[in-house]
Amino acid sequence: MEINLGKLPFDLDFHPSSPLVATGLINGDVHLYKYSSDSIPQKLLGIHAHDESCRAVRFVDSGRVFLTGSPDCSILALDVETGAQIARFKDAHEAAVNRLVNLTETTIASGDDDGCIKVWDTRQRACCNSFNAHEDFISDMTFATGSMQLIGTSGDGTLSVCNLRRNKVQAQSEFSEDELLSVVIMKHGRKVICGTQTGALLLYSWGHFKDCSDRFLGHPMSVDTLVKLDEDSLISGSEDGVIRLVSILPNRIVQPIAEHSEYPIERLAFSNDRKYLGSISHDQMLKLWDLEEVLDGNQAVQDNLAVEAESDDDGDDDMDVDVKPNKPPKDLKGRKVDNKQASSMKSANFFADL
Repeated sequence: MEINLGKLPFDLDFHPSSPLVATGLINGDVHLYKYSSDSIPQKLLGIHAHDESCRAVRFVDSGRVFLTGSPDCSILALDVETGAQIARFKDAHEAAVNRLVNLTETTIASGDDDGCIKVWDTRQRACCNSFNAHEDFISDMTFATGSMQLIGTSGDGTLSVCNLRRNKVQAQSEFSEDELLSVVIMKHGRKVICGTQTGALLLYSWGHFKDCSDRFLGHPMSVDTLVKLDEDSLISGSEDGVIRLVSILPNRIVQPIAEHSEYPIERLAFSNDRKYLGSISHDQMLKLWDLEEVLDGNQAVQDNLAVEAESDDDGDDDMDVDVKPNKPPKDLKGRKVDNKQASSMKSANFFADL
């Protein structure tokens, strides 16, 4: 399914229980659509939420409310059924609001262009935690529920771990000399995966955040967005407009599963029933991909990777692994093989002979 938004989209979010999807646009509008597998998506709401762009949108309060964030430093709460304004926090941040993520049923986190992360209680409509974690824009965040820790990535090239119970930045990585743009937690909380501006995926071991334990090459351009498919695989959206299925430990790009457009993919998200994968790009389109269809051809490969991942988990998580993609995309053909990959292959053959 495709929806022409008419303007460049910055963010999307699916309703937690209904077939609804919201998008925030560059002109400050937020659109709400109802979708179905047997009919054309229907536009339910079109609201001019901000005078500047709408960079972030999230459903909260069991889907009765959705929030928007903007470079005007405000966060706006809107009623999902009527579109009526519930509340507006005019000075939520001192800089442009760039990201919104859900934490618990009653808390959300927001990140701005100056590297500040704030946690909000949606019942009290007040800020309950504030972290000056970074020196540049907050690109992405994810929440570790069990430990009540918030992972943030930034354009300053660092990853932060904010402890919500102690209200402090518990850990921060060293500068990676590369913008960190996206983040997911995998391997049952043991690995944190970050997408970067150069296209590498950085793997951090939980509790050891100073430096990455592995660096996985393979994406030809920046990895702007990541979503976790399961504990062993993720789906990436890249600047080249390609959506890829990626295995983690063993590190492999299984293969491209869809191509949104020739423009960068801004954001990916799963529907509440995980039937659809939503993608937005600079082509002003929202596309809803049927996950069964796009992953069906990869099932045998996924099964093999799952066996390999189980075998890998029995060993040392931090050991070097093969990072060569199984089936490189067409636009990668003819490019030189990375020296590290060639070196590791020769070493593996040498020890096998011994």
